[in-house]
Amino acid sequence: MYRKGAQDKKRAKIFSRIGREITVAVKMGGGTEPQSNPRLRVALSAARNENMPKDNVERAIKKGNASDANSTLYEEIRYEGYAPCGVAIMVETMTDNRNRTGAQIRSIFSKNGGSLGETGSVGYMFARIGEMFFPSSIPFDDILNAALEANADDVSEADDNLYRVTCQPDKLHQIADDLASALQQEPRGIAHVWNPQNLVSVPSDKALSVLNLIETLDNHDDVQLVSSNFDISEEDMKKITP
Repeated sequence: MYRKGAQDKKRAKIFSRIGREITVAVKMGGGTEPQSNPRLRVALSAARNENMPKDNVERAIKKGNASDANSTLYEEIRYEGYAPCGVAIMVETMTDNRNRTGAQIRSIFSKNGGSLGETGSVGYMFARIGEMFFPSSIPFDDILNAALEANADDVSEADDNLYRVTCQPDKLHQIADDLASALQQEPRGIAHVWNPQNLVSVPSDKALSVLNLIETLDNHDDVQLVSSNFDISEEDMKKITP
């Protein structure tokens, strides 16, 4: 029962995160038609991949299309800080209350042995890229050739039997469309992410503290994405994660 409750909570968090992205995509990206709104197209793809209920999707679109004074206005804010051992963390949020979110993010850093920094304090340690994933059931040569043809930057193996395709951020939506057409397979996890330029090695006795901070941030209702540059050994990860 506890496990099911935890899974339900995780799915609710995912749906909430995608719902906010759909709402903002409609409000800022130019309407409700995916063909002319790349950001919405990516958000709807994420919703399909997570089996998000149709009612939830339609409600998020309606909220983004609302023009009345009572409609929710989300603001995108990025926070930068450090975890134990000097591990850099980037936190992207979407909030309707900047003061509340800022205070809560600062508190999470402080209570978990980290510190919130100023804008730009760790951003230079990351590069903004686009990424997407495809199932590894696709022959590697096929996805590699398609990625090269679409002008993607790299194809690599990822966890959970997936290939990771990376590209320049401004080409993300077009490359995702091109690969979907070439491979007859819709990509998963299409997103702009922060890719660390260098990794920070974390000793065994600090690994759990670093992961707890990142997990707590990721579980916050207003957080959309957490990126970090930690390097924890496979052996230590096996000890920590079930």
